[in-house]
Amino acid sequence: MKLKRLVTGACILLVVAELLLVLVSWMLSASMTEDVRPLLSNEGVRWFFGSFTNFLSTPLLVFLLLLSMAWGCLSESGMLSGSPLRRSPDSQLRRARRFALITLLVYLFFVLALTVIPHAVLLSATGRLLPSPFSRALVAIVSFGIILTASVYGLVSRRFTSLSDVVSSLTSGISCAAPLLLLYVLLVQFIESLRFVFL
Repeated sequence: MKLKRLVTGACILLVVAELLLVLVSWMLSASMTEDVRPLLSNEGVRWFFGSFTNFLSTPLLVFLLLLSMAWGCLSESGMLSGSPLRRSPDSQLRRARRFALITLLVYLFFVLALTVIPHAVLLSATGRLLPSPFSRALVAIVSFGIILTASVYGLVSRRFTSLSDVVSSLTSGISCAAPLLLLYVLLVQFIESLRFVFL
């Protein structure tokens, strides 16, 4: 609840800052200040509508989506609390932990096989780990590992009764991260507007 209030306050602040930037850029250009491009000019309006999606489509947006899905699956699976939705015997929880651990180890083995051995697929052309396809996909690799492990735990512990429950957990994570996604949109637009006006 406190986080939502903070994000809401930050979003309102960014909207007000954007409106002030529009006004200030117009006033500075009207006073013939050099190197200032107003957002209300023909060029500014074309820039805003023509570049809006390009500024938002960054790897950071993808990372936010993937991590939010992983968080949703992890929290809904009961893996963090160690208790399923329905009362289950301790043996079932132990079995769920065991299957989740095996899944995680197998997943880590495949990731290591793609990165550690010489001439591995995810290494760079020079054989380095950084930078490489592995480093660029690290957030996706971690997110998928969390989703896979939590899904297995949830299914075996009966917290998830079907694959539709797994899908619902992924979308619930996105729903929880929705305020952060809105904050991302407003923040990126404000930063790019500053760059357009003054740089």
